[in-house]
Amino acid sequence: MIQAVLQRLARWLDRPFFPWKKLVIGFSLAEFALENWLLFRQYGVLQKKTVPKALDKEIDQTTFDKSQAYGRAKAQFSFVSGLFNQAKSLAILQFNVYPIVWAFAGSLLARYAPARFSGEITQSLVFVYLFGLIDLLAGLPFSYYHSFVLEEKFGFNKMTIKLWLTDMLKGQALTVAFGVPIGSAFLAIIKRTGDSFFYYLWMFMLVVQITAMTIYPVFIVPIFNKLEPLKPGTLKESVEALAAKLKFPLSELQVIDGSKRSAHSNAYFTGLPWIGKKKIVIYDTLLEKSSDKEVEAVLAHELGHWQKNHTSRLLFISQAHLFYIFALFSVFINNRSLYSDFGFHKERPVLIGFLLFNEILSPTDSIVKLLLNIWTRSMEFEADAFAVNLGYAAELGASLIKLQIQNLSSMDADWMYSSFHHSHPILTERLKAMGWAGDKKVFQDKSADEEKPLKAADREL
Repeated sequence: MIQAVLQRLARWLDRPFFPWKKLVIGFSLAEFALENWLLFRQYGVLQKKTVPKALDKEIDQTTFDKSQAYGRAKAQFSFVSGLFNQAKSLAILQFNVYPIVWAFAGSLLARYAPARFSGEITQSLVFVYLFGLIDLLAGLPFSYYHSFVLEEKFGFNKMTIKLWLTDMLKGQALTVAFGVPIGSAFLAIIKRTGDSFFYYLWMFMLVVQITAMTIYPVFIVPIFNKLEPLKPGTLKESVEALAAKLKFPLSELQVIDGSKRSAHSNAYFTGLPWIGKKKIVIYDTLLEKSSDKEVEAVLAHELGHWQKNHTSRLLFISQAHLFYIFALFSVFINNRSLYSDFGFHKERPVLIGFLLFNEILSPTDSIVKLLLNIWTRSMEFEADAFAVNLGYAAELGASLIKLQIQNLSSMDADWMYSSFHHSHPILTERLKAMGWAGDKKVFQDKSADEEKPLKAADREL
């Protein structure tokens, strides 16, 4: 039934001389215009000089001014980098760069690779690597500026040039190590399963996603960061007691050295949604700037996500979205007019079709992103309420304000910008939903440093 409908739609859309390129470029320009209109609205909010009324008792003017300046700097960077990426994307589409790089990948294989490595799948992998290399080199100045100028200026960057380069090389190595087998399997499934490929592709990607959730915290994170067990003390005891009370299958409490790259703070748990033991990971920066009870409140919020099955629900919606994408891709995979309009007159490589299809799908992705953000914000409210019901209202409110200050996150946001870009509610919304009634400043740099003179790794907890 589904296949029959999709095949009829495919025949209807495969029209000679249909202006696919103009359509795609039009979509791209419209999306760029929308993004920057929203950014312009948010920039107006970031120019405000007074602390939001809901926070005027907790946040001083100096902190607010610094947060606003950081937000404006990020917005300016986003505009410039976005403009560059938009120009690059339009040039690739308008001047048919895809067939040029595709042909170059084929010539490299013909010249240097053994005959057994010839074929569309190998050429597709080389094509992806070449484009990835182009993107990497083109983005280097922006990556450098973001870490060593913007983040450095506001005291967040902790990386050295050596660490920045090392991370980049590790990322490239992991891309090859995982990208080659996954990419090969992705294309082979499409080639060998005919018109019903999207069913098999969807099942394959489900296995990939679950496998990634399993191996990422165990094998990938330690490549970039050092993880140590949380030292014995009152915090460990209280978190273990909370986990036992909620029947959370805790296997280990770990501290991650996030401070070697950034001063931003966070905490999370890892593990499959339904089965197996799970780990809680706490950033050392969170431990350094928060009291034990505030850290416990943050973890109570995270455990609220587990208790409410948010991870399972997100996995379900992501799989539904993937199935929708793969099924719709079957409509375009053999569309001659689409390939031809972008310079592929004789060949129809599956990978190229998927890239072009994603360009066409871009407007609907914006709608999906909006709906997903609305949903995830509701999950954050639920997790906050869960922690409040456990008796952590005061500590969670204080910890959220501290995290906002430590990360210099925007204290306010334009509602339309927030709807499209924020997966979490803004601070004032969360405090209002919690019934927060703070009446004093909860964070001051000097006193916080005096209270926490030792690094998290050296603390007795």
